[in-house]
Amino acid sequence: MMQKDRILRNSKISDTIPSNFAQYTKLQKLDLSFNNITGQLPPSLFNLSSLNYLFLGNNSLSGNLPTQKSTSLINIDLSYNQLSGQFPSWVSQQKLQLNLVANNFVIDSSNGSVLPSELNCLQRDMPCYRDSPIYYSFAINCGGSKTITASDGTVYEIDNANLTTASYYVTDPTKWGVSSVGSFADSPDANYIISTLSQFENTLDTELFQTARLSPSSLRYYGIGLQNGNYTVKLQFSETAFPNPPTWKSVGRRVFDIYMQGALKEKDFDIRKEAGGSSFVAVVKEYTVPVTKNFLELHFFWAGKGTCCVPTQGYYGASVSAISVSPHDFTPTVPNKLPTKSSTKKHTGLIVGIVAAVAGLGLLAIFGAFIWRQKKRRLSMEDEELIGMTARADTFSYAEMRAATDDFRPSNKLGEGGFGPVFKGKLSDGRIVAVKQLSATSHQGKRQFMAEIAAISAVQHRNLVKLYGCCIEADRRLLVYEYLENGSLDQAIFGNSNLHLDWPKRFEICLGVARGLAYLHEESSVRIVHRDVKASNILLDADLNPKISDFGLAKLYDDKKTHISTRVAEYAMRGHLTEKADVFAFGVVALEILCGRPNSDTSLSGDKVYLLEWAWNLLENKRELEMVDPKLTSFNEEEAARVISVALLCTQATPMLRPPMSRVVAMLVGDIEVSEVKTKPSYLTEWTDVSSSIATDYFSRTSTQRSTDNQVSMPSNESTSQEICSKASPSQLLMNEGISEGR
Repeated sequence: MMQKDRILRNSKISDTIPSNFAQYTKLQKLDLSFNNITGQLPPSLFNLSSLNYLFLGNNSLSGNLPTQKSTSLINIDLSYNQLSGQFPSWVSQQKLQLNLVANNFVIDSSNGSVLPSELNCLQRDMPCYRDSPIYYSFAINCGGSKTITASDGTVYEIDNANLTTASYYVTDPTKWGVSSVGSFADSPDANYIISTLSQFENTLDTELFQTARLSPSSLRYYGIGLQNGNYTVKLQFSETAFPNPPTWKSVGRRVFDIYMQGALKEKDFDIRKEAGGSSFVAVVKEYTVPVTKNFLELHFFWAGKGTCCVPTQGYYGASVSAISVSPHDFTPTVPNKLPTKSSTKKHTGLIVGIVAAVAGLGLLAIFGAFIWRQKKRRLSMEDEELIGMTARADTFSYAEMRAATDDFRPSNKLGEGGFGPVFKGKLSDGRIVAVKQLSATSHQGKRQFMAEIAAISAVQHRNLVKLYGCCIEADRRLLVYEYLENGSLDQAIFGNSNLHLDWPKRFEICLGVARGLAYLHEESSVRIVHRDVKASNILLDADLNPKISDFGLAKLYDDKKTHISTRVAEYAMRGHLTEKADVFAFGVVALEILCGRPNSDTSLSGDKVYLLEWAWNLLENKRELEMVDPKLTSFNEEEAARVISVALLCTQATPMLRPPMSRVVAMLVGDIEVSEVKTKPSYLTEWTDVSSSIATDYFSRTSTQRSTDNQVSMPSNESTSQEICSKASPSQLLMNEGISEGR
């Protein structure tokens, strides 16, 4: 007997669709979605008289839509393929459910009346407002029939469009959209929105959780026309279909996956499990998601897990109650709304009057422009190069910088860093900033300098200090950063700071620094090797979250003109520094955080002077936890041991043995096992033989200098470092580098 339903969804099929479908005379439902099927759509498939449901979404099908189809085929999902061409007449059939999202169709005046124009905003590589964003936030009351203002002031918009087997919806005006595909097995009339009047625990906004949108296969929400940057995406869930025990209906489980921008964020996500095993409990999850093409995609995907028939047949699939999207670590520069038609009409008369006045002043303006051009001819060619640059950071005038810092008043000076002095300032818009005067002369022209600053300012992460912009006038170079209230990490852990860093906070700082470096090395579109990672270049915000400063600045200068040393062993061998130098420096910083002491301290007894040497001695004697800062009244021994092992792995002499920072993060959080460190680095074994003749003399003539401020670090002692390096072998250079740079 021939089956009426053929369900081969998500089955890893890689083939074309056969053309001999005329023989399947009783086939009613065919689901081949989420495979890798190629080729074109066979016309015979669309002409089966018995076929009602056809799901071919998320494949690699190409070509045109068939010119004809049977009248019985009224549920068609062709989303996420490579289809293109003209639309046949049947696409406008009454009661037809047709999803063509994420293909290569072009909706224009020739076919715009056939399908909603909003479909154009949901095609591949052609979303609306590409390169001209107007939004930076939105919030959705998923499945809700009214707008709700939450307790935090967020306004969640209505989302009650009737989406069923193969449908989509885009708001008017265009701001966000939603796409839903799939049919509940043995329950074709099931609801795609679930609602309840019950009260919910763990929330002040119970009304927000009383509705949810469901999907038996795939549910996607889209943000359209968003300003590029990192966003905080808050997803809110609640399980209402399965009652709490005691009842057999409570055995039901809803399990699905969550993707954001195509990346898997949650595997086998179970709302009740997240809520501690209970229904009617609010679950809120937050994620940081990058937007790079003014378009955001959130995907809730049922992979076939969980129960299917509790409390009734066809109860499964993804569910979400509310979504909110807001800027994570950038300041929006777009209005977040479209100009209204009424405001356009209101200003029409005013514009006409202004045009007449402007025409009367035309000759005077031309004469003034001529005088101005004559006056500006003495500007350098470099200044003129900046005009018309498409990629530019925010620029400030030198007058603005003087006003912000009260003419660089000494009392506003935060300190003297390796790249120059830093002053606290206040911009005209009220932002408190740190203004860095670059003391070294960049080897780049103004245009190149501006391009580099634009690239650096685009690198944004919660663990990186935000660069607002710069000032370039004559030979002046100033950078404008966000101001961090709690100063630098070195002052917090072994300075005179009043901050109390308990173990949980220290561990989070360690993890945050690792995440920031992982972003610079592996995740940012602009790959950056910091080259000067140390405690004084890690700043703490009001919540003691760590942020790495001065990243990207080394590229602006010749090596010989900066405080950044290139005398580490791998530079001597390769002529350049890789991200492995940052990994080594992170290992030292991690130990400093754990121990509460600097990398080198001559006030301590002989075997404790050098942090790495002391750490290895304790490890070899199985006493490594003794290095934990005695000021800590309690700490997590497992986490501390993990930090120690990771730090010693990062500070191996051979760069190849040091893990990438993404792996460091995974080891710190416990996602993977920490690789065993078996051998003491060669620079420590060789250093023991020369330390008495070099280090003793060095420290007898040089006092350990630490930054006297809370925002920047002191430059290194260049001449002394060179003297030490001249006496040491290449493997000893690595240890010298750590000492001379305060690492």
